[in-house]
Amino acid sequence: MDKPTVVVVNAGKMNFDGRLDFGVLSGNTIVYDDSTSEEVVQRVREAAADAVVTKELPVTAEMIGAFPESVRLIVEAGTGYNNIDLAAAKVKGITVCNIPAYSSKRVAQTAVMLMLNLASTMQVQIRMLERGDHSNFTRHLSVPHVELNGRTLGIVGAGNIGREVIRIARAMDMNVLIYQRHPGVDSDGIRYVPFETLLSESDFISLHCPLTAETRHLINAETIARMKKTAFLINTSRGALVDEPALIEALKTGRIAGAGLDVQESEPPAEDNPLYTMENVILTPHMGWKGMETRQRLVSIIAEDIHGFFGGEPVNVVG
Repeated sequence: MDKPTVVVVNAGKMNFDGRLDFGVLSGNTIVYDDSTSEEVVQRVREAAADAVVTKELPVTAEMIGAFPESVRLIVEAGTGYNNIDLAAAKVKGITVCNIPAYSSKRVAQTAVMLMLNLASTMQVQIRMLERGDHSNFTRHLSVPHVELNGRTLGIVGAGNIGREVIRIARAMDMNVLIYQRHPGVDSDGIRYVPFETLLSESDFISLHCPLTAETRHLINAETIARMKKTAFLINTSRGALVDEPALIEALKTGRIAGAGLDVQESEPPAEDNPLYTMENVILTPHMGWKGMETRQRLVSIIAEDIHGFFGGEPVNVVG
């Protein structure tokens, strides 16, 4: 099929600055900045779409069931695809593709940025300046400021992003513990360990695993209780990997030292969410994948998924 009809249902999440060209997806591409669930179905039906592109938008069994028979492909414009009902897509005969590894370096840089800033208590220093407190200058620094070299970083999930974080961490002379379903071979400064060992020995724990039924709330009151009181949690993966109320309680009571969260259970967090104002938390707006180069790469790989599928050589198939 030379020109499949492609409907991008929430391009605004990717193209918030208007600089991306979705025309590369097909000679017949229809782009919407945003769509409700009802609008997704309506727009896909009106276009008799061959392919649907979505970014972190729930695509439920009910929605998929209402898609016209013309739909043969759903592309999730990201690595995680837990927002799409794969079983319903299979019943309907619709292939689902994702976009792996498009943001590995940028997300890894976000994780390392959060570690570096927490190690320097940077969020506290910025807030001190905002309220006119210059005591860090007059008292020769009155907040903690520690080195990362020699510290232990626990990586949960050593996929593309996790491996990039490991590479940077080793360059900074950090020791690395890895927990994943299929352990690898230990090497210089890197050990594969059980989850319980990672929790108890790590100074920083960085999450890089997919969100599944098994990993939902992987970090909860019980697992937090096994962490060092001086440990920091970093999450640039999926917000629901962490039981947010349990984390907030641990941060309030000093059970752990702090957290750097580029993802949250609800995005955006509610206006009264205490994470916004806690001094031992750095909160960022799921920005890891949003660099310009990263988003351009994203659109290019979406195009590869679409062209590959309709050219008879599907790539990045997840369902």
